[in-house]
Parts: sequence; structure tokens; C-alpha cells
Amino acid sequence: MELNLDTEAAILETILYLEAEPLDIAALVRISGLSKEVVEASLEHLKETFAAPVHGLELMQVSGGWQFSPKKELWAELKERYGKKNEQKLSRAALETLSIIAYSQPVTRGEVEAIRGVAADNMIRFLLEKGFIKETGKKDAPGKPIQYGTTKDFLKFFRLNSIADLPKLDDLERERFELEPKD
Repeated sequence: MELNLDTEAAILETILYLEAEPLDIAALVRISGLSKEVVEASLEHLKETFAAPVHGLELMQVSGGWQFSPKKELWAELKERYGKKNEQKLSRAALETLSIIAYSQPVTRGEVEAIRGVAADNMIRFLLEKGFIKETGKKDAPGKPIQYGTTKDFLKFFRLNSIADLPKLDDLERERFELEPKD
């Protein structure tokens, strides 16, 4: 017997609309008062419903939680008007530094510089200010250099659920992100 989840899905839809940040299953269970199984089934119901071409939004998993986002194919048309306040432009140097940190984390400033071949102080400071990276600890090495990794804001900006969703690198690309080439 198939459950009719319209009411439960409507509750979750409203919660996700009202919340600014993505919510994980546990938060949705707590806020809605629904069981985990009903929340999971309702999310699937919402995903199917919003997949129809009559909807401009899609339900997606971002940084470990669920949130509504404009459909990618529609966003291209609307980006000019609505994207300016929500989309930060990243320079090539910032993207380069950010990709090194994303693929090599945890990584120190010195390691980023060794991979990039240029000083990274300003780019690391910029990425910290934007909230795309954070200090993740100190390396057990002389001077105890700070290690950096990506944040949930990074995942949200690039519409990724987790760091594992980064595009896979081929062997040549992977070698660029290594400090010492493997034999």
C-alpha cells in the first residue's frame, strides 16, 4: 500500500522555504515532528514533484542538508538580474588556490605555494574572508603551520553535497595537486 505523503511533503516544503540554510534529515525530523522514514519518503516525493518542468525550483542536497534552489537551466536566464547579489566573482588566482585546497585538504599555505608556484598569502586571506576555507588545525611539522580546508559555504557556492562530489581528476591533473610525484 502506497502512502499519500502530500501533507507531510507540504510540511517539509514549508520548513525548507522558511529556513535559510540547508537542513539535514535529523533537523527535519526534529522540526517537523515526523519520523525519519516519513521525512525521507516525503523528500523523495518532493524531489519527484519538483522535477516536473512546471516548477522553477529543484530540491537538492547541499553541504549535507536539503534546500530548494533554482533549476540550473532556468538560472542561466535569470542570473543577470538575481545572481549579482548572490554570486561572488572569483578571480583565476582565487579559483586556483581554492581548487588546490579543496583537492589537497588539509593543506598548509606553504604547500599551496609549492603547488601553485607563487605566494598565496593574499588569496588565502581572501578565501578566509569569503568563508570558503577555514583553519582546520596545525601540521605536526617544524613551526606548526596552519592547515586549511573547505567550508559548508564552499559546498553551497558550488552546489555540492560533500567534498566527494568534486569532479574527479585524471592522473595528469591529480599530479598537479601532489607535492611529491608518486613513482
